[in-house]
Amino acid sequence: MFDYSGKKVILTGGSSGVGAAAVEMIANLGCNDLTVLDINEPTGPATAYIPTDMSDPDSVDAAIAEIGDGVDVLFNNAGVAGVHEPDFVLRVNSLGPPRLTRGLLGGMSSGGAIVNTASIAGQGWPENLGAIMELLAIEDWELARAWVADHADITAGDPYAFSKQVAQVWTMQGSRTMHHERGVRMNSVCPGPIDTPLIGDFIQHMTEALIQWAVDQSGGVMLTADDIARTLVMLGSDASAALNGHNLIADKGLSASVATGQADYSALG
Repeated sequence: MFDYSGKKVILTGGSSGVGAAAVEMIANLGCNDLTVLDINEPTGPATAYIPTDMSDPDSVDAAIAEIGDGVDVLFNNAGVAGVHEPDFVLRVNSLGPPRLTRGLLGGMSSGGAIVNTASIAGQGWPENLGAIMELLAIEDWELARAWVADHADITAGDPYAFSKQVAQVWTMQGSRTMHHERGVRMNSVCPGPIDTPLIGDFIQHMTEALIQWAVDQSGGVMLTADDIARTLVMLGSDASAALNGHNLIADKGLSASVATGQADYSALG
């Protein structure tokens, strides 16, 4: 069920962190056709590398042309934290993945899978659902950027959280058509704080106190890149055949504790 042999796999953001861990696992599960899209070349056992800037539509389109048809599994894993300008965060996290997916979907194999790396930071999507659906309906890159600029009241305050709200809603909204028309499933992984090279950016953005609180409320040990890579790899495999349009929370129980009133907020003052 977890075998990747004979599958053509594309993974964005594979040079470090969760993506690099996933590259190792996918290769160990038998994949001999694994292409990484990133601005930095991966050091792991990928079989091909396409330099790709997910904030640039021309770069994404060039990658689509080079990849061609026959993709079995697409991991939209690349992303940035909220320390950057909202326009950049939304381009990388919210505009790039759908563009790449649209470009590859027509040639994807029936029974294939798309896995998005979202975040528990995106769980506030219900309050912005109407706006997110508006944005997702805009396929033109520059018009989407204009929409982001025109809606600074919801995109600029916490661009990372909003971008991951978009990821969760897109996972749900897009999965039905993809599965009914192409036989392709789409799900997301929604991690809590992860010990990767990006953690410094998240501490700067969210504060060290909040990150530490989240870790303390989920058992006291931060998630590792391997933890989340395993979840990604499971969703991309045949083991998840019944899952479609699902945002899988992977935070060691933090969200469950919050939802059931068991989280201790005293450390936050």
